[in-house]
Amino acid sequence: METKEQFKKTHLGRKISRIREIRGIKQDALAMELGLSQQTISKIEQSEDVDDETLDRISKALGVSSDAIKNFNEEAVVNIIANTVNNHDQSASVFISPNFNPIDKIVELYERLLKSEQEKNELLNKK
Repeated sequence: METKEQFKKTHLGRKISRIREIRGIKQDALAMELGLSQQTISKIEQSEDVDDETLDRISKALGVSSDAIKNFNEEAVVNIIANTVNNHDQSASVFISPNFNPIDKIVELYERLLKSEQEKNELLNKK
């Protein structure tokens, strides 16, 4: 008879694999960052349990917390993406508003170039 604990048991290796794929990191790159072989990463991703120390190292290399790996739910991620992409309320839009005036930056660059040219002319005149 299966208990609730067996249903709650998660396959950490698969979660690591999915997060790695979502982040666009290849097994080779992750292995290199951790100082392991690609085969070791493959074995970790195939295993149901991962020790805490290894999980911490992998989570740091993937840029997520170990809790994020333990609690990763692909269905939730798909729902979030589907709701943001299909919902036309612009919740996924990013509006960039620079906190400087681009014209001021152009003028500043022009003044620096002008000063540089004047210094060159002075050096040439001295010779």
